[in-house]
Amino acid sequence: MTTTASHHLSPAFPGRAPWGTAGKLRAWQQAALDAYIQSQPRDFLAVATPGAGKTTFALTLASYLLHNHVVQQVTVVAPTEHLKKQWAEAAARIGIKLDPDYSAGPVSKEYHGVAVTYAGVGVRPMLHRNRCEQRKTLVILDEIHHAGDSKSWGEACFEAFEPAARRLALTGTPFRSDTNPIPFVSYAEGTDGIRRSVADYTYGYGNALADGVVRPVIFLSYSGNMRWRTKAGDEIAARLGDPMTKDAIGQAWRTALAPTGEWIPNVLRAADLRLTEVRKSIPDAGGLVIASDQDAARAYAKLIREITGTKATVVLSDDTGASKRIDDFSNSEDRWMVAVRMVSEGVDVPRLAVGVYATTISTPLFFAQAVGRFVRSRRRGETASVFLPTIPMLLGFANEMEVERDHVLDKPKKSGEDDIYAEEDKLLAEAEKTQDEVTEEQLPFEALESDAVFDRVLYDGAEFGMQAHPGSEEEQDYLGIPGLLEPDQVQLLLQRRQARQIAHSRRKPDAEADLVELPAERRPVVSHKELLELRKRLNTMVSAYNHQSGKPHGVIHNELRRACGGPPSAEATAGQIQERIKKVQEWATRLR
Repeated sequence: MTTTASHHLSPAFPGRAPWGTAGKLRAWQQAALDAYIQSQPRDFLAVATPGAGKTTFALTLASYLLHNHVVQQVTVVAPTEHLKKQWAEAAARIGIKLDPDYSAGPVSKEYHGVAVTYAGVGVRPMLHRNRCEQRKTLVILDEIHHAGDSKSWGEACFEAFEPAARRLALTGTPFRSDTNPIPFVSYAEGTDGIRRSVADYTYGYGNALADGVVRPVIFLSYSGNMRWRTKAGDEIAARLGDPMTKDAIGQAWRTALAPTGEWIPNVLRAADLRLTEVRKSIPDAGGLVIASDQDAARAYAKLIREITGTKATVVLSDDTGASKRIDDFSNSEDRWMVAVRMVSEGVDVPRLAVGVYATTISTPLFFAQAVGRFVRSRRRGETASVFLPTIPMLLGFANEMEVERDHVLDKPKKSGEDDIYAEEDKLLAEAEKTQDEVTEEQLPFEALESDAVFDRVLYDGAEFGMQAHPGSEEEQDYLGIPGLLEPDQVQLLLQRRQARQIAHSRRKPDAEADLVELPAERRPVVSHKELLELRKRLNTMVSAYNHQSGKPHGVIHNELRRACGGPPSAEATAGQIQERIKKVQEWATRLR
């Protein structure tokens, strides 16, 4: 009975079956299905990386439960209007009819259930509760972490679906930075006393990459000189990626993304060149620019028209017209789509292979969802390419693509100066504000000018390349990497390109070098991961000195700041943290 519906469908929709697996479930889908059938739980949480085929798994399970009369109807809850229609279309292909336009009253007998949004459940929870009470219902909660977006949504989901016979929760990114419990998710306390979400089945990006289910991602990072005017009228210049305060990083980032400067046109031009290379082996490959707001999206679309001579599809909001534009783009061979947020999660456009991360949203949750749009594999050897600004936080996320995280319900109380969660909490709160909310950092600000410099390539946790001008032979070396390669071939090719670039740089006289052309390991900008390690080491040294001297952690941190200068540790540069480590070691030696 484990493959009741598998002969009806490919391992993923639409037509994304990897080589050799057509007509059967992927190994993880079958294993998750077997685990469910063996335990027959009322609640089941499946965590699977974007592109792995969560929809197929869920609909196969729905078919099994309907066929065996365990349930009589199905309710799918999705984050957006577009996604609920996508679920209804996918279900119809295996004979399960879901009404995506349901709003109230009895469901027509021709349907096996309904597809609704979390917002819709939030408006009328009792309507859905009554339906669950009348007939045995399977509720599929797609991207369940959205039930924690709003306390009212979470409460409405619990009220609506508490009587359901079975509940299947799905997510590709279960982690959140807040502590709102997610309905129908189990939490277990670890040895550190912190409760974390517990998945019944997990299939991460690393496993999916090893199985060839998803594409490997090449991240291309661009730096450059930025100049902007603050609300106080001060003009500031800085290089993107150089050590700066958080406020300055945010302003430099926004300056880079301003369509009036040179950074974004140069990056769009480079991304289009990359797309041209990819289309030599994947003729229908498409590109997506993820923009911060509607004005920026329109401006980027205009730039793409100027660069390519062809029109870009613009998706501005989650309405009926936007859904049709996404579907039309998905079924076409057009080159570019520009979107604001709504294409960051769940929307299926399998041909997307090149992306430009042109938004200032900086939470690991959003980043993972955005990159998830490009990793869906259709044939062996496909790669994905994502262009980023050189922002240490984004480079950190790129280097940690394979790290699996759970939703943490409790936050440890830290003594001393540094709370490792504080920055992420602030970023998530900022990212989850509605578009009309104005934060301090969004107050009057003017981007004056920017330029772009190819910085480095990040792949599989390693960094390759040195800085180079847009349009240079060195940049072309990386943009011209073939679109069809095995993961180990990508790494080998990047190593060769880097060796060639370093050799070329060494032959060039210093007088001709107008960039700081240093190999990645010799640059003053350290990665987000390295910075976290330095902060961790400093905190360890402070803790040891606390036991030795009896002084509180916070006092030691403040004394180190007075002795060495600089901001709090959370904002300090790598060099400043290293100075503090040396200083606290010196103090500890004196006390021995």
